[in-house]
Amino acid sequence: MRPDLERLGRFDEHRVRQRLRDSFSPQHTSIIVAEGAFAGCVTVRPADDGRWLEHFYLAPGLQGRGLGSAVLRTLLEQIDADRMLVRLNVLRGSAARRLYERHGFTVETQDPIDVYMVRRPGTAALGAGA
Repeated sequence: MRPDLERLGRFDEHRVRQRLRDSFSPQHTSIIVAEGAFAGCVTVRPADDGRWLEHFYLAPGLQGRGLGSAVLRTLLEQIDADRMLVRLNVLRGSAARRLYERHGFTVETQDPIDVYMVRRPGTAALGAGA
C-alpha cells in the first residue's frame, strides 16, 4: 500500500500505523498462509447493512499469482451464503481495484484519495462459468 500512498502524496508512516491500530479488528481478521508460510491477512467486519472487507494484504512476492483471487472468492462465497452486501475502499489508481472489479464490485462513490466499492449478494465474477 505504501507505493500507492506515496504516488498520491499521502504517505505518512505515523498516520498509516494509527489507522491500522484504530481499525484493527482481530476477531474478524484471518491470516493467509501459502505453502506453509505467512502470506498476508484480511478482515471481514460486520456492518449495519452487510460486511466491510478491510486490510486485505498479500506479501508483494505473492501478488499477481491468483492467491488474492482465491482468497476473495472464498470470502465472497461465505458472504453470499449469508445474503450480505459487502463494501470496501481502495486507493485511487491501485491495481487492487481491478481484482475487486473482476469479482463483481462496482464503484459506489469516490473522493480524491479513495474509491468506495460495493458488491451485492450473488454478483457473478467476470468470466465466471467461462
